[in-house]
This record gives sequence, structure tokens and C-alpha cells, in this order.
Amino acid sequence: MNWKTSHLQAALYDAGVHNPTVSRLAARVLWGYDITHLWRSLGNRPPGLTLDIPCGGGLVTPTPHQVSADLSASMLHRARRRGAHTLVQADITRLPFPSATFDTCLTHNGLHCLPDPAAAVRELARVLRPGGTLRGTTLVRGTSPRHDALYALMRRFGLFGPSGTAADLRAWLTAAGLTDITLTPSGAVTGFTARKSGTQHSRTSAKVV
Repeated sequence: MNWKTSHLQAALYDAGVHNPTVSRLAARVLWGYDITHLWRSLGNRPPGLTLDIPCGGGLVTPTPHQVSADLSASMLHRARRRGAHTLVQADITRLPFPSATFDTCLTHNGLHCLPDPAAAVRELARVLRPGGTLRGTTLVRGTSPRHDALYALMRRFGLFGPSGTAADLRAWLTAAGLTDITLTPSGAVTGFTARKSGTQHSRTSAKVV
């Protein structure tokens, strides 16, 4: 299955994550994850120009200063119905934005689906302005034999990529030139924040095409 082309996969995932009861139960049963960590992060709205990728069906409440991007046209259609203002179909490893464009990059529940998550982190760091923040969540390997077995099954179905351990995640962030790294594990999911060195000069009026 392919996240870019499978409309059924997009519909099932989108319906699940937007149902509080289903998402909370599935996160806890499958991955031992307390999803309130995610909702708390999403409620902490960053200032300035924000990139949300993969935006899915609009998990992050959109603002006029947010670019919502995803590889899937089906996901973007769903995000548009939920009020997203600026939508871009894009590959997270080849972003169509100039360097130092965004004050904040958000990437929730996406890195573990990619064949090369380290390349995605490098690209997100590239489009961050100096002083900008990268924030997200991802599944990691090595948290328990049960979670690793389930992760391996998802890979066989073509839903997940290779991912890595929490130590690998920290290494990707460090190699991308990011600092002030904070990892917050919960079950098989790790939340993370990191900053691009330098002084931030927010330009929320910047136009992104």
C-alpha cells in the first residue's frame, strides 16, 4: 500500500485519528502511547510562519500563517475541508521551499512511514529559519519486543519505513544541525523538539507559493 495513492488507507487513518475515543484506545492498545501528549502539543500553537508536514487530514488546527503539506492529494482534500488555508502537495525529503522559510516545522506521526527519515529531518532543518523550532512525534523501535513485532508487521504491509530507535532519532536531529533537543517517550512513540541555532526574526507576512 502507498500513502500517496491509497484513498482507502487515507480515509481509514483520517477517520481514526479524528475520533478521540478510537485514537486514544488504539494508541494505548497498539503502542502503549498516551495520546494526550499529542493533543497537548497540538494545542500549543507556535508563533510565526508554520509548516505542518505530513498534515494528513488536518490534525493541526490551521491558521492563516500555516502551510499544510502532504504527499497524498486525498489527505490534502480532507485538510481543505477542515479549513486549511495554504495547501501544498510535497515530498518531505524534497520540499519546494527556499531555505530558512519557516519559524516552526511540525511533523507528527510521519517519520516512521518514510524510507529515509534522516533525510526528512535534514530537509525540515533546511527550511527552518535560524532560531526556529522543529516539533513532532514518531514511532521508534526498541521500546519492547511486542511493539517491535507489531512494527515489523506494519513494514511487511508497506505501511511503515525502517524508522530507528530513540537514539537514532536524536542522532538524526543532531546531524541536521539542530540543538536543544528534547525527547519525550511514551510507549513506542517519542515526541521531540529541537531548535535551529541562530537568532529568530519572525516574518509572518511571508508568502509561500
